[in-house]
Amino acid sequence: MEKNRPVRVLVAKVGLDGHDRGAKVIATALRDAGMEVIYTGLRQTPEMVVNAALQEDVDAIGVSILSGAHNTVFPKIIALMKAKEMNDVLLTGGGIIPEEDMVELNKMGVGKLFAPGATTSEIADYIKDWVKQNRNF
Repeated sequence: MEKNRPVRVLVAKVGLDGHDRGAKVIATALRDAGMEVIYTGLRQTPEMVVNAALQEDVDAIGVSILSGAHNTVFPKIIALMKAKEMNDVLLTGGGIIPEEDMVELNKMGVGKLFAPGATTSEIADYIKDWVKQNRNF
């Protein structure tokens, strides 16, 4: 069934990581690709991100992380999403995340993670395809 609204994505920066240029570039690129984007701003907690995602009824959450806290942040967000039965919402993201950590996070239920150098069109296409396959409207 074709949805009658744009894909909604929450772009978030979690923790003390103050570098948000990449998150803003991604947010703009996703908006340019026809998505509705909510950007949370800096220094969000996993709870704030999940609550905002629920309130905004998003299809996907994208977390930008450069601080090295990915093995803490992503599992916490996934646990909160499961507790709130957000089983049809994509959790994806990117930043400085070693390949072996990406594999472990994927096993926990985190979607594809993007390393520096990923194109904005690759990210947008992934989100659109995932939503088309996994969300019911």
